[in-house]
Amino acid sequence: MSRIVDVSTSLGTALTPEQRADFERNGFLHFKHFITPEQVAEIIAAMREVEERWIRDGVKVMNGTPIKFGHDVDGRPIVQRFAFASQHHPVLAQLLRDPRFNAITQLVGPDARLGTHEKDGLVINHYVNHEASNFTQMGWHTDSIRDLFLGKKVGPMLNVGIHLDDQDARNGGLRLLPGTHRQSLWGLLFHKLYYFNKKEDPKEVAFSIGAGDLTVHDGSMWHRVQRSSLVGEASRRRVMYIPVIN
Repeated sequence: MSRIVDVSTSLGTALTPEQRADFERNGFLHFKHFITPEQVAEIIAAMREVEERWIRDGVKVMNGTPIKFGHDVDGRPIVQRFAFASQHHPVLAQLLRDPRFNAITQLVGPDARLGTHEKDGLVINHYVNHEASNFTQMGWHTDSIRDLFLGKKVGPMLNVGIHLDDQDARNGGLRLLPGTHRQSLWGLLFHKLYYFNKKEDPKEVAFSIGAGDLTVHDGSMWHRVQRSSLVGEASRRRVMYIPVIN
């Protein structure tokens, strides 16, 4: 069973010295109640509008990134991985204008910004564990490896997650290996077998997530998404990710 990280910190317009020290040491932060329940409901409604439009129009690829489709517990088709979602609904675009993101970008540097048009932009992952789902888990990986595949030097980046459902460890979700953001290039490349390795690591940590929480982790950190031990509606997890780049 993954160790649960117990946090109760909140995100203001600037990070506290303690929050910065925690990030330097562990490579991640967890902020409670970043958005309100009303905002969560509004975002889910916007997500469904984009989903219905893409399914109706037969959208398969967005800006070169394949869209992942599946079926919900009632059999209806759904989008299980959106890419560049903020470019397709004003509610999602407005969310990314929240001034509190400026506190997060400072972890990368003064020239950092949200990557709305890079690295798949605002991604929405919709996990549901049942027999017709095409998206239930994700193997170990880092986000920074993409720079190497594009023929670039690995640059600083963060991945910011906004969670739309309550989630405890039984319901799977994000797993992180603390401290791996400080690894060598060899560790970035070979610490684990990318994506194919889905096994639990004795050093991994998990979160007790509430709908509206925000997590941030270093792009060089090894992480995975655990499959839910629950089935059907109880297993539903929706989370948005936006990269911070310089």
